Amino acid sequence: MIEDLERYCFEVAQRAKQASAELAQVSGQQKNDWLNRSAQLLRKRLQPILAANDKDIAAAPDYGLTPAEVDRLKLNEKRVDDIAGALEYIAKLPDPVGEIISSQVRPNGLDVRKVRVPLGVVFFIYESRPNVTADAAALCVKSGNAVILRGGKEAIHSSRCIAEILSEAAAEVGIPRDAVQLVATTDRSAVGHFLKLNQFISVTIPRGGEGLIRRVSAEATMPVIKHFAGNCHVYLDAAADERMAVELTVNSKCQRMGVCNAAESLVTHRDSAERLLPVVARALQEKGVEIRGDEATCRLVSGAVPATEEDYYTEYHGPIMSSVVVETLDAAIRHINQYSSGHTEAIVTQDLAAAKEFALRIDSSAVMINASTRFNDGGEFGLGAEIGISTDKFHARGPCGLRELTSYKYVVLGDGQTRG
Repeated sequence: MIEDLERYCFEVAQRAKQASAELAQVSGQQKNDWLNRSAQLLRKRLQPILAANDKDIAAAPDYGLTPAEVDRLKLNEKRVDDIAGALEYIAKLPDPVGEIISSQVRPNGLDVRKVRVPLGVVFFIYESRPNVTADAAALCVKSGNAVILRGGKEAIHSSRCIAEILSEAAAEVGIPRDAVQLVATTDRSAVGHFLKLNQFISVTIPRGGEGLIRRVSAEATMPVIKHFAGNCHVYLDAAADERMAVELTVNSKCQRMGVCNAAESLVTHRDSAERLLPVVARALQEKGVEIRGDEATCRLVSGAVPATEEDYYTEYHGPIMSSVVVETLDAAIRHINQYSSGHTEAIVTQDLAAAKEFALRIDSSAVMINASTRFNDGGEFGLGAEIGISTDKFHARGPCGLRELTSYKYVVLGDGQTRG
């Protein structure tokens, strides 16, 4: 127990702010050395990490975790090696800090440069996945930010062990230890204290359930990069190929049902509905997916049940998918923009004009043309690990990697110019 929780949170944030200032003097090579040394230590300390993880697994029943949640929590040799490998991959990515985004020489000779800079201090709240502790720390420090990690209580022992290794590696290569701090308490009220400290914390990123994100958005005194839900759609156009329609819809929905980029709703053009919908629905049903649809869907799909208005807004995280048949491409786009959470939408079509219109008018963070919604992911987009997928439009949208954890400033080079 921490006797004075408010004071503790203040001091953690204050130290993070100081560390962020010190990071400005850290070279890209030092950051890469830290990532590679951390990877070495993670592999070397495998047994202590697994022992800490065993404590979390033993406590899992007390927290009511589902088998799927326990599996996400569990570490083994391969998963620890994967965590280390992710750090090594990030070390190979270009350092975004100092990148000149644009440059122009004005008529008076001033060289005006737009230069990428860190955000400062990131307060990151995340679910019970130990690998996220390493991923988030790696992305933040590589992009020049100090990070305060507030992981779930279900993974506290695993996260603490990993964070201590990262801190040890930081000290070895000359990076401030306080650049990575794991909140020592699982007391939920600590979050509220941190959310008031906008004099130290530049941005908060909550990664978890919608309730957590709405609470953080309501209480935060600093900007929040948020992702409310993943109500993703697959649209089968009039010119959709049957094989592709089946494979992409099933992959989008069934490859992993509990993730934010899994498809939750199927939209089908009336001109392809009789040809495609029964076949696609049967493939989904063979995977155990229940179809909840409109009148046309229920007429064409054996075993489909009537959908409610709420079904079209729902992120199921499981074996249910809503379905609707629409008259036109325009109707499909309007339906998706109305019910979508702004995460990921896919079109299956052989019509280039339809694909272009869909991509232009859909208001989501990612639009997939003849590809699964499951590809909206930092790793799949070549960003390395991601700290989250933002459904906001400010300051970042989609998978948030290194560049999304930076801002910019203008650096102006002159030669004595004055303004008349």
